[in-house]
Amino acid sequence: MSLVTDSAKLAGPIRADAARAEPSMAGVGDYLALLKPRVMSLVVFTALVGMMVAPGQVHPVIGFTALLCIAVGAGASGALNMWYDADIDAIMERTADRPVPAGRIAPGEALAFGVTLSVGSVAMLGLMVNLLAAGLLAFTIFFYAVVYTMWLKRSTPQNIVIGGAAGAFPPMIGWAAATGGIGIESIVLFLIIFFWTPPHFWALSLYKSEEYARAGVPMLPVVAGAAETRRQILIYSLVLAPVGAAPWLLGYAGLAYGAISVVGGALMIALALRLKRTPSEQTAKHLFAFSILYLFVLFAVLLVEQIT
Repeated sequence: MSLVTDSAKLAGPIRADAARAEPSMAGVGDYLALLKPRVMSLVVFTALVGMMVAPGQVHPVIGFTALLCIAVGAGASGALNMWYDADIDAIMERTADRPVPAGRIAPGEALAFGVTLSVGSVAMLGLMVNLLAAGLLAFTIFFYAVVYTMWLKRSTPQNIVIGGAAGAFPPMIGWAAATGGIGIESIVLFLIIFFWTPPHFWALSLYKSEEYARAGVPMLPVVAGAAETRRQILIYSLVLAPVGAAPWLLGYAGLAYGAISVVGGALMIALALRLKRTPSEQTAKHLFAFSILYLFVLFAVLLVEQIT
C-alpha cells in the first residue's frame, strides 16, 4: 500500500543512532505499550484456538510455552513497527502518543528491544516446542516488520491486503506447535483472518484518511478514493462470509459455529452494503467495531466447541 504529499519528506525511519545521547526514562508502561498489547492479545487468542482445534492433546507446559513465545514474538513485531514508523506515528493523532514519537523511548532502544525479543522468542519456541512453529513465528515477525512495515505500508494501497497475512499466521503457528505440521483446518483459519483484515482496516482508514494523507501513507481511501474503498470493503465482505463459515461447511465445527458464522457473515455484508449506500463516518465506525466482534466471536465459538 506511493503517494507524494507535503509530509513525504518525513517518510524515512528514525535512525537508531539519532538518539544516542542519553538513555530514555521510560517506565514499564511505555515498554508494554511498545508491544502493542491489544494486538498481542488477539494474536495469542487466535493462536490458542489454532492449538486447541488441532488433533490430539498438547502437554500444558508445551502449550503454555508456545503461547508465551507467540505473545513475545507478536510484541517484538509491534516494537519493530513502532521503531520504524515513529516518523509517521508522530504526525497521526491516534499514534502520536506512542512511546517512540512521544520521546519516552529512544529509537535505538526500541530497535534493540524488538530484535532481542524476536530472537529470544523464536529460539525458545524452536528449542522447547518444534522447529516448524519457530520457523513460522520467525517468518511472521519478518513479514510484519520488514515486508509490511518497511516496504508495503509506504509503497502501495494494497499494504493491508498483502500485509494482512502477518496477522493471519498465529492460528497456523498454534496448530504447528500442537502437531508439528500444517493442516487444512489451520489454513482455513488463516484465510478467515486474511480476508477479514481489509474490510476491518479499510473501515478505519475511511474516517482516518486525512491523517494517513498527511503522513504520506498510501491507504486505499487516500489513493483510490472513499467510493472505491467502500466497494472493495463490500467485495471482501462477500468473500469473507463463506470463508468464515468454512470450518462448519468442512465438518470440523459444530452447529453453533455454523449458525453464528452465517449470521455474522450476513451482518458483515449488510453493514458493508449500508456503508456503500449511505456513506458516513458513523457507518464506517459501525462496520469497524462489528468486524472486531465478528472475528472474536467466531474464534471464541470454535474454542468453546472444542473444550465442551
